[in-house]
Parts: sequence; structure tokens; C-alpha cells
Amino acid sequence: MPGNTHNASKRSTSKKGAAMGSGGKNRGSLKGRGKTLPADERPWHKGYSGTEKLPEKTARKQDKERRAAAAEGRAPKIGAPGTKDTTWGRGGGRGTSMTRATAAARGGRASGPRGPRVAPGRKSNPTKEGPELLLGRNPVVEALRALVPATALYVAVGIDIDDRITEIVRTSGDRGIPILEISRNELDRMTGGVLHQGVGLQVPPFAYEDFDDLVAASLEQTAPLLVALDGITDPRNLGAVIRSVAAFGGHGVFMTERRAAGITATAWRTSAGAAARVPVSQVVNLTRAIKAAQKAGFIAIGLDADGETDLYQLEAAVGPLLVVVGSEGRGLSRLVGETCDLRVGIPMASDVESLNASVAAAVTLAEVSRRRRA
Repeated sequence: MPGNTHNASKRSTSKKGAAMGSGGKNRGSLKGRGKTLPADERPWHKGYSGTEKLPEKTARKQDKERRAAAAEGRAPKIGAPGTKDTTWGRGGGRGTSMTRATAAARGGRASGPRGPRVAPGRKSNPTKEGPELLLGRNPVVEALRALVPATALYVAVGIDIDDRITEIVRTSGDRGIPILEISRNELDRMTGGVLHQGVGLQVPPFAYEDFDDLVAASLEQTAPLLVALDGITDPRNLGAVIRSVAAFGGHGVFMTERRAAGITATAWRTSAGAAARVPVSQVVNLTRAIKAAQKAGFIAIGLDADGETDLYQLEAAVGPLLVVVGSEGRGLSRLVGETCDLRVGIPMASDVESLNASVAAAVTLAEVSRRRRA
């Protein structure tokens, strides 16, 4: 009987016809890829020099990533792996992306030269937090002037252009920061309804100053002045304190790494950009840090509503001084209060129980500044 009685579906004859080749739609897969480029000519390699023109495919992928990042409200994942532009205090990002309206604000230029890399400053300790979005025209201008590295600049469509916006766009383009023009509603969504004045700057995590370097640098000044924050959890208070430190000639701020506010977009905006000029450090143990400052020659004064020393009779204000500010609710913690050399109170005419932490710091720093000028 013909066929396979055990397996009726098995083919009993060989297949006829020509063998399939790759001369059709898969022909391109047989073409060579060309020579292997050296590391300094590969945009995706950490050794890329940044001087060669991007390949068309790479440029197209980067443009697609920028658009996706703008739609999702995040920083675009563009740049060579291993680059050092990941914390504040270093150079700007690579590449640009600009619409016609933004180019007009820059004076007609649709692309700018790559920004120069800025050498790392003093030793720092980067945070573990993600990127932040700085909002407002003054904070963004201050950040760009301070060479804070940025991954993207967001500009609202139809924004009123003034001198600050012109400077923001021109500086961003010159530094090679991607410029993305989005709708005002989209910027509102990205910022959660916070006042942004039509502009936002995406920045990587803040790089804190090393505490030992902070103390050493302040001691080089004629009258060193530092501020320590004991449990300040509101980033707006932190920003306000930093702004007061900059206004009254302070030389640095330090606080604990845990259970305290850090330099976020909110703190930066409240400081009106002063965080770019005032060194800020984080320490593991505030009491130990205060003792280290005392050993270096500082007099530590703790602000306390029931302090035994009147602020307006503070003779120690003219020497190396460390002002310790307590938290918004409980004030100074027990150990920190016991570590301070003096507990200083601010005289008040009314029955107000206490002042806001940032206000108390501002009043104290203003009095210290006045006594030092006198």
C-alpha cells in the first residue's frame, strides 16, 4: 500500500523547486555595516568627543526621546553613558532642540554650539534624589549664571518675552541645553499647578559641599558666619534661610541628611537662586558637626524663645559664629540645645509665642550683620 501507514501526515517525497534566497526584501541585511568607528566618534560611547556631526539615525532617536520626555514631564535620556554632568556644579548637557518661536527669541538661531565643560569644583556629596524642575524666571536665570548643569529648558508657548527670558534662552542655547517649547497647560501639569512664570529648568540632583571643606573655607573669611538647621522639614523655610544667609554675608549652611528638607526645586525657588552662591552641606549627625565647628573656633548660639541671652546684647556676634536654628514646631532638640554655647532669644513686644524658623534666622543674621558693620 503506498504511503506511510504509521504516519499519514509524513511527507514521502522530497520538496521540489528552487531554494529560497535573500535577494528580495531581506537583501539589505546582507550588506556590510562599514568600518567600526573609534570611541571618540561614537555618540553613544563615553569616550565621544562631541565634535563630530551626529549620524542621522542617532539624531532622529534623540529628537524622538526629547519629544517623549516633554510629553511625560521628565528629563530626556540623552547623552553618553558615564558622563560627569550629573550633579550641580558641572557643565551643561549635550544637544539642542528648538522650535521656530524659541529660535526667534534667541535672535533667529535654531542651534547653538556645545557648551564648554566646567571642571568640577570642591568636593561634594550628590543626593540620591531624582532630577528637579526649577521654576520662575529669577531662579532659572540665577541657575544658568551659576553654571548649574541642566538637562532641558521648558518654555511655555506664547510667553511674554522680557530681558530675563531672552537671557535664559540665549544662555541655554550657548550651553547646548535642549530647549523645548510646550503649551502652558502642559507646563502646569508638569509643575502641579505651582507658579512657573512660563519657564522651567530641568536640573540633576544637587551636589552638597563637603562639611570639612565648608568649615575650612569659612575660616578663611574675616568674620566667619555659618548657619546650622536642626530638623527644618519645610523646603520653603530652607530656601528662605539660604536667601537670608546670602543677604547678610553668611558663608554656608549645613543640616542633617535624614528627617530634614534638602535642596529641591521648591527650596531653590524660595531662595531666589541664592543656593547657587551659598555653600550647603549635609551631615550625618548634627551634634557632632556642631562640636567639630566649635573645635575649629566657632561660638555656637542656639535660637530659643526662652534663651537666657538677649540677641541685642550678643557680644559674640563679632567673632566666628555658628547660628543654630531649630525646627518649625519643637525648636531645638535637647542634645543640640545642650551642645550650643549660648541660647539666644529674640525680644518681642507682643504676645506672639514664637517666630517662624526662617524669620527668626533672618532677624538674627541681620543683627549680627549690623553689629559687625558697627
